[in-house]
Amino acid sequence: MAALLWLPLTVPLLLAAVGFAFRASYWTLLLPVISAVVLLLTGVSLIGTVVSSAPVVAIEGWLRVDALSAWMLAVVGAVAVVALWGGAPLRSKASTSIGSFAALLNLFLAAMSLALVADNVGLMWVAIELTTVTTAFLVASGDGEHALEAAWKYVVLGAVGVAIAFLGVALLSAAAMGHSEAGVSWTALMAQAATLDPTMVQLAGALAVLGFATKAGLAPMHSWLPDAHSQAPAPVSGLMSGVLLSVAFSVILRIQAITDAVVGPELMRTLLLTAGLLSLAVAAGLMLTQTDYKRLLAYSSIEHMGLLALGAAVGGELAIAAVLLHILGHGLIKSTMFVIAGRISAATGSHRIEDVHGLLRARPDLGAPFLLGTAGLLGFPPFVTFFTEVAIIVAGFTRGLGWQMAVACALLLVVFAGVTRQVLAMTLGAGTRAPGRLVWWRRVPVWLGLLSAMALSFALWPLSPVLIAAVTALGGAQ
Repeated sequence: MAALLWLPLTVPLLLAAVGFAFRASYWTLLLPVISAVVLLLTGVSLIGTVVSSAPVVAIEGWLRVDALSAWMLAVVGAVAVVALWGGAPLRSKASTSIGSFAALLNLFLAAMSLALVADNVGLMWVAIELTTVTTAFLVASGDGEHALEAAWKYVVLGAVGVAIAFLGVALLSAAAMGHSEAGVSWTALMAQAATLDPTMVQLAGALAVLGFATKAGLAPMHSWLPDAHSQAPAPVSGLMSGVLLSVAFSVILRIQAITDAVVGPELMRTLLLTAGLLSLAVAAGLMLTQTDYKRLLAYSSIEHMGLLALGAAVGGELAIAAVLLHILGHGLIKSTMFVIAGRISAATGSHRIEDVHGLLRARPDLGAPFLLGTAGLLGFPPFVTFFTEVAIIVAGFTRGLGWQMAVACALLLVVFAGVTRQVLAMTLGAGTRAPGRLVWWRRVPVWLGLLSAMALSFALWPLSPVLIAAVTALGGAQ
C-alpha cells in the first residue's frame, strides 16, 4: 500500500514534464485533469486502507498518510476535477505557452499533495512554500498588468507568512531537541508531547499558526487573497479558493493538535476564535460594498475560512468532523462558482457587478448555476454547508462559547444580506437573451460540483466513520 502514497507525488510531476515538453499543444490541458483524477482515486483508496487498518508509511518520519491526509487528498482531487475540467480555456484562447500553464497546474497539485502526506512538519512548511512559488506564476498568467501586480503582492505577503511559520517550525524543532527520536516528525511530536518544553511549544505553536494562517486566508493576514483570486485564471482561482486555503488549514489543525497536547487548548482556542471572528467581520463589511463579483467570491472564501477557524477553536468530535466535511462542500461549490465567474467574464467582458444584468434570462446556462451556487455558499439546504455550519454553531454553544457563536451568527446575517443583494442584481431582472450557450460537456463539471455538494448532505451517515477516524488521527479533539 505504500506505493499508493507515491502516486499523488509522482504522477503530477511526470505529467508536468510532459506539459513543459509540449508547450504549444492544447491537449496538455488534459494532463492536470488526469492528475486530479489520480489524486481523487488515490485518496479514496487510502481512506479505505487507513480507516480499516493503520496509517500508510513510505519513509519513516517523512511521509505518512492517516485518515486526515487521505480525506484531504480525496478533497483536493474532487475539487481539482471540477475546477480544471470546467475552467479549461477554449481552444481559440490557447496560447503558445498552454503546456507550461498545464505543467504549473500539475506542480501545484504535487505541492499540495506533499503538504498532505508529509509527516515531517518542516517538510509540510517546504510544501506550502512550493505552492506559493507555483501559484505566483499561475496568478501572473491572468490578463493584464493587474494580474502581475496581484502575483507580486501574493509573493511578498506569502513570503512574510511562511517566514513567520518557519520560525514556529524551528522553535518546535528546538523544543524537541531533547528527544532525538522526535525531531520534527508530527507523529513523534504527538507521542512525546508530555515531555516537550511547554513554553517553547507555546511560542512555536502561536508563530506557526500565525504564519500558516496567511496561506489559509485568515484575517488579519488575508490582504493578498482578494487580489490573487480575482485576477487569476478561473481554474487557478477555483483551486486556490477551493483547496489551497484548506490544505494550509489542515497544517494548522496538526499544529493545533501538538500545541493542545502540550499546553492545553486555551491558547489555540483564543487565537482561532480571534482569527475566525475577525475574518467573518472583514468579509461581512467588504461584501456589502463590493463591486467586483470575482472579489465577492474571494471575500466569501475568507468568510468560510473564518467558519473553519471557529470550528477548530470549538473543538470536539462534532465540530472538527463538521470542519472537515465543510472543507469538501465549500471546495466543490467555490471551485464551481469561480468557473462560472470566468465564463461570465468571458461573455460580458467585465468583472463589475453593475455590468451584469438579468443572467437568468440572458444566459440561463450561467445564471441558474450561479444563483444556485450562491445559495450553497450562503448555507441553504439541501447543500451540505447548511448542516456543517449548523453543527459548528451548535457545538460552540454546547461547549460554552455562546456569545462568540452569537456574534458569528450576526456576522453571517450581514454576509447573507451583502451577497444576496449583489447576486440578485446580476441574475434577476430584465435581460436580452444572448447567444453562445455552452456545449454540454463544459456544463457537466459545473452541475457535477453543485449536485455533489447537495448529495453530501445525504451521505452523512456513511461518511461518519471516515470523519471520526480523521478526528481521531489528530489525537482526538480537546
